[in-house]
Order: sequence, then structure tokens, then C-alpha cells
Amino acid sequence: MFSNRWTVCCARLFAFAWLLIVQSAFALELEGVRMHDAPDYTRVVLDVSAKARYDLFTLRNPDRVVIDLDDTVLALGFDPAAAPVAGERVRGLRAAPRGNGYRVVLDVALPLDPKGFTLAPVEPYGHRLVVDLYSDQPKRSKPVSAPRNEDKRDVVIAIDAGHGGEDPGALGPRVGRSRIQEKVVVLQIAGRLRDKLDRAPGYRALMVRTGDYYIALRKRVEIARDARADLLMSIHADAFRSASVSGASVYTLSERGASSENARWLAEKENRSDLIGGVGGVSLDDKDDLLAHVLLDLSMDASRSASILAGELLVTELSRVAKMHKRRVEQAGFAVLKSPDVPSVLVETGYISNPDEARRLHSPAYQEKIATALFEGVRAYMEQQAPAGSLIAWQREQGGVRYTIARGDTLSGIAVRYRTSTRRIKEANGLSGDRIRAGQVIIIPAG
Repeated sequence: MFSNRWTVCCARLFAFAWLLIVQSAFALELEGVRMHDAPDYTRVVLDVSAKARYDLFTLRNPDRVVIDLDDTVLALGFDPAAAPVAGERVRGLRAAPRGNGYRVVLDVALPLDPKGFTLAPVEPYGHRLVVDLYSDQPKRSKPVSAPRNEDKRDVVIAIDAGHGGEDPGALGPRVGRSRIQEKVVVLQIAGRLRDKLDRAPGYRALMVRTGDYYIALRKRVEIARDARADLLMSIHADAFRSASVSGASVYTLSERGASSENARWLAEKENRSDLIGGVGGVSLDDKDDLLAHVLLDLSMDASRSASILAGELLVTELSRVAKMHKRRVEQAGFAVLKSPDVPSVLVETGYISNPDEARRLHSPAYQEKIATALFEGVRAYMEQQAPAGSLIAWQREQGGVRYTIARGDTLSGIAVRYRTSTRRIKEANGLSGDRIRAGQVIIIPAG
């Protein structure tokens, strides 16, 4: 009798254990949780082993956001309690099994409106469940400073530090415990450039991204346009399949295809950022009215020509402090450059996939050199192209302007552009002939 009971008990235990094994084999695994805090929302990302089925809702008193994952277990080695909590909106994270699934509870500081969506695998990530937490309270937006009718307004330079948040951009070698990340390096360079511009009379910098969060490519363009920016500069650090490739490059938008195979490959890679960064369900190829208005009006020759001029001047300045991958402005279909009315350039400060160059880009001293070159390029461009009513334009009208010779420039062409004569330019600069060289700085006399 005892033997029979023991046999039945063992059989039941074996069946139960086998059921647990089968369930875990087919269950979704929760592999990690991370957060990114942006100015207007907090993004919570759950790494999962397959496409998640979930319920998302809120609870009050106290305020909580609840994510119930169906048929889910914890991945081996992952402890939700160790997940970092970011920003002012989320105060804590709790997680525990619930039935056949797993419940994640976010303790929040105020009532939030959660929006959830799933993302299919895109390198370097697998499946993701993304929950964006927006405040129920109406946001107090800062009034946009429209162009003023009075003289001497500042020119506005929109600085876009590429990637951010879920999208790390290119990855370099390890320094200490972590790898050099493009999103970190370019934000540091952008901050240095911002400081230089804000210290210069007549300039005002606008940082498109101010922290470690992702902004959709079309939104970056929209931010620059809403601020009435006079120039948009998107800053990146390049990567390529071969670690031996190095050097900085400058790009503008092309309406007829890429100027080289590398430019085409790079544009395709950068334009995938929305997939990596987590823009749920958004395609850059849709043809709605907003996209047509903001992104795809390429008929404005003046804006495109101004972008090329800005690019040429940036190439000149960067070549003084950095090795150049290409000594000419390249062109390709970068989504972030597709503004119809804001001259736009994309600067690849170097190849972070090259170990030596990555370490230079990580260095504060080298970042300062790059930021200085970018500032000088912007200043050279604005001394020629500053809009009427700005302080820079007024200074040009009062006492001439400093001009850096770009590739293809001629004295006669410069004279026509500035409504002066070749003779006056020669007299102002002590030139006896027509020969000039790229990088040479001359004075354009006023009047």
C-alpha cells in the first residue's frame, strides 16, 4: 500500500515539474528594463524574448502604472529590483509573478498617461515593449521667439546631437567598463558648440536634444523650423565595416541620389534610427500632409545652395584640426536634413568604429578642437548669409566682413555675391592678382 502511494505521489510531482518545464519553455521571458527621461515624457523599455501580449493601465491613490505581461517568466539572471529608475516622473519599480504572467508596477510621482507599443528586433536590440509615460497635466510650452521686425536679432543655430536614448548610434572600443557610444560623444561636442555660440554676440544656440532620449527624425526638423532656425547642424560620429577607415565628413541633402556609395550607405544607416530609437509604427515613407510640408519640399534652391556653402566652409575649418575622410561636401538623402526652408548640414566628426579615432573623439581636448572648428565654420557662413535684421548682417553692412575662401571660389564670383567689385576686394586685402586658395581669409569691404 505504501509503495503504491509513493509511486502515485512521485508520478504527480514528476508531472507537475514537467508541466512547469513545458510552460517555461514556451513562455515569454522578461530580459531587462531600462528608462530614458525626455523633457515631455519618460520612456520605459522592456526587453523580451518574443512579441509581448500585455495589458497596460493606471491606478490611483497612490499613482501607479501597471504592465501585465501574459505568459511571462523572468529570464535567468535578471533582477527587476536592480533596474535603474530615471527622471522625476518614476519613483520606483516593482515586479512579481501574477498567475501565468508577470506584473510590472511603476510607482509614479503624478498622474501619467501611458502609451504602449511593441517593436520587432532591430540591431542591436531584440523584441521590445515600449511604454511612454506622458503627463495628464497640460504642458506649459515656452513661447517660440519668432523673427522680430527690429534690427539686430540673434541668428539661431539649431544643434542636433544624433541618436540618443534607445539608439546608441555607433559603438566604439571599451573605455573602463563601457564602450564609447556615439550618442554620448556627439551630445558632448554639441554642448561645447552651444557654449561657444551663446558666448558670441549675435548668436543663439538651440539644442534639439538636451539629454539621453530619442527624438524622431522628422521631429528634429520640426523643432528647428518651429524655432525659426537660420541653420540646422546635425552632429554624428561615423561607423563602417572596416575599423581602418577614419576621418571627418560633411554632408548636405541630395535630390538626385548619393554622391558616393559610402554616402548612400551612411544615409541609409542614419535613417534607420527611428526603428532603433523606437518610433512605434512610423514610416518615413508615408505621404501625409505634414511630411510633405516638413520633409519633402526639395524645390527650394536657395536653401539647398546655402546648405552646400555652409558645408564647404565647415570642411575648410574641420580640415585644420582633423583628418578628413572626404575633402568635399558629400550629398545623400538624410531624413534629418529634409527641411524646405532651413539650410541644413550633417557633420560626421570621425569614425567611432576606428579605435584610435574613437579615443580621440572621447577626449575632451579633441572635442574642444572639433567644436571650435564647427563654430568657426558657422561664423564664416553667417558672415556671408546672415539674414536681414540680424546683428551679424548689420555688422557686415557697417564695416565689411571676414570671408574664408571655399573650394571653387573666384574673386569675381565673391564680388557679385557681395555686390562689390573685384578691384575693391583686391585693394582691401592687398592682392595684386586674382589668385586665391581654399582656406584663405579675406575682408569683403562694406558698401
